Amino acid sequence: MLRVITLNLNGIRSAASKGFYDWLAAQDADVVCLQELKAQHPDLTDVMRAPGDFAGYFHPAEKKGYSGVGLYTRRTPDRVVEGLGIADIDAEGRFLQLDFGPLSIVSLYLPSGSSSEERLQIKFGFMERFLPHMAALRASGREVIVCGDWNIAHKEVDLKNWKSNQKNSGFLPEERAWLTRVIDEQGWVDVYRRLHPDTTDACYTWWSNRGQAWAKNVGWRLDYQIATPGVAHTAREASIYKDQRFSDHAPLIVDYDYAHAGA
Repeated sequence: MLRVITLNLNGIRSAASKGFYDWLAAQDADVVCLQELKAQHPDLTDVMRAPGDFAGYFHPAEKKGYSGVGLYTRRTPDRVVEGLGIADIDAEGRFLQLDFGPLSIVSLYLPSGSSSEERLQIKFGFMERFLPHMAALRASGREVIVCGDWNIAHKEVDLKNWKSNQKNSGFLPEERAWLTRVIDEQGWVDVYRRLHPDTTDACYTWWSNRGQAWAKNVGWRLDYQIATPGVAHTAREASIYKDQRFSDHAPLIVDYDYAHAGA
């Protein structure tokens, strides 16, 4: 069995202070994908770099206290790919890939476009340039799991207030259509939806800090494990952990009946 967890930490130091590492030690995970580190290499404690018997790999942003992705693994990868080779994207620390035999696992942090029109255009620019990279991964002959915060709620069932958010970044028609292209045209599988095709209120992975979004479960499903069909169809269970809060996102946990990258 291969257990893969993905979580936007909203700051690795903040999540650590909220008990994330105690929780992680009890999860029996094989690979853990992290987004929004908000830290650079000198900021990481020994526990953050290598908790328990995990080794950590990190692609921080150049800007302090911003973005950044990481991966924990119990098994040494055959190859580490840090960034996409696109300067402005890589400066923000948004893509990290580990290869284990025929399997690749990616930690992805797609930009948010909600703070300004400028950031929305940066998000669209990322999406346009990332689509061919997803196509190349899909055509590589490898099994691939792309984990992370995609910052898009794909369908109406993926957020509480879909009617009032149709003009807001995260649920714009262009963003949703782009994710449909990834899944339907390129042939990727949304693993959570494969196992839970009709789940609504229980599917959310992010809640705004405004109002009482968490208390009222006014959430969005922004965090995904999107995989090639071979490994996707070995997924046996997918769950969202909400008993403790380490971030404004919740961990998405998927168990695959797949041998590679296991402990």
